[in-house]
Amino acid sequence: MAETNGDTAAPAQYKPEMRKQPMGNFISPSRKTNGIGIQAEDTRICVVMVGLPARGKSLIAQKVVRYLHWLSIKAKTFNVGQYRRTATPNPNAAFFDTTNPEGERLRRAAAEAAVNDMVKWFHSGEGLIAILDATNSTKGRRAWIRDRCDAEGIETLFVESKCDDEDLIMSNILEVKTTSPDYVGQDPEEAAQDFRNRIRNYEKVYQTIDEDESDLTYVKLIDVGQHVIINRIQDYLQSRVVYYLMNLHIKPRAIWLSRHGESNYNLSGKIGGDADISTRGEAYARALPGLVKQMAGDRQLTVWTSTLKRTIQTARFLTFEKLEWKALDELDSGVCDGLTYAEIATQYPEDFAQRDEDKYNYRYLGGESYRDVVIRLEPIIMELERSENILIVTHQAILRCIYAYFMNVPQERSPWMEVPLHTLIKLTPRAYSTQEERLKADIPAVSTFRAKGSQAVHQEGTG
Repeated sequence: MAETNGDTAAPAQYKPEMRKQPMGNFISPSRKTNGIGIQAEDTRICVVMVGLPARGKSLIAQKVVRYLHWLSIKAKTFNVGQYRRTATPNPNAAFFDTTNPEGERLRRAAAEAAVNDMVKWFHSGEGLIAILDATNSTKGRRAWIRDRCDAEGIETLFVESKCDDEDLIMSNILEVKTTSPDYVGQDPEEAAQDFRNRIRNYEKVYQTIDEDESDLTYVKLIDVGQHVIINRIQDYLQSRVVYYLMNLHIKPRAIWLSRHGESNYNLSGKIGGDADISTRGEAYARALPGLVKQMAGDRQLTVWTSTLKRTIQTARFLTFEKLEWKALDELDSGVCDGLTYAEIATQYPEDFAQRDEDKYNYRYLGGESYRDVVIRLEPIIMELERSENILIVTHQAILRCIYAYFMNVPQERSPWMEVPLHTLIKLTPRAYSTQEERLKADIPAVSTFRAKGSQAVHQEGTG
């Protein structure tokens, strides 16, 4: 058994296993792997959430699935509460009292239905990792899940979120009363009181994972990752999940995203390069502190930029601490750096067509693909998950990848998302989704967006 405070170094970076196509610039996953170099034929893991209500289990489950999808690992959450709601959509706290035999029967039936569907999902070959999201609050329930998974050849990794931080618990209660499907249309204060009573019913029977279950593979996250206990981690995929969990916190926070101000390359339709911002880009840089104040209030933020001039120039009027990250530099366009899309279509017509066909996997000659960018952004994502209240000023492709992570956008769609210039985006992770707000500056800018299959014509409209 290993214990840590969450500051463990990352495992060595992995590299995707790819096959080159005749042009030498288009990459596709090997048929023998899941797309990131992991031999996947016999890998099946059930991540079993454990913990009292209001301990962030659903948020953790959502984050793990989103992270795995972002890394091309197929995963799915099986939320027992959703199964229970088919029979009991709006139960009160008495339903969760262990002395209520009908409630106990329905809760057990929901758990069995979720596990049965999970087993079918694994057997159909649809994925590698399932998250069983429920309290799983007794040793008996955990033993039943493990025995069922063992019988189906499925590994189990138990993840307990144990928290006695009253401020965090209250914050989670306040969020649940406004976002949980159990309390739709109910008075918020009555919902909060009922949810507290539900927690008390679970506390009567709750059994934390302890030495009696030392044969389990598990991770215990204590007080929002301040203390982490790891036991019997067995393989590469389990270690990736554990490493991610060690970098999580579930405190309320937000992330702000912005592209750099309009650049001189944007004006001429060129991609890549290290151009200065334009006159309108300078105006956006001067307006950005006011936009941030409008969205973030008096919160103290940390500003991350790339190492390229246009992001540093855009952020220079912000009075917060600033950090430059090479990993936030724009997608490397290789031999196409400094060209317009029209010039690329003329000089490299086959490459231009191949990039339209599969933009996520297409790699510029001598440059990068979106898949490559995701791999180099993983340390950024880990640091974002460890941090609070970050403002990132960076580039279009980079923001597409970061936005796709938080909003769970499919890979094939993420390179085609429109991320306009001179717009500040606020993302607020919640238990059941990530909320988004946008604030557009009243400063014109060219549009750098090109839709899939469209002509390679420079867009002069506003972004």
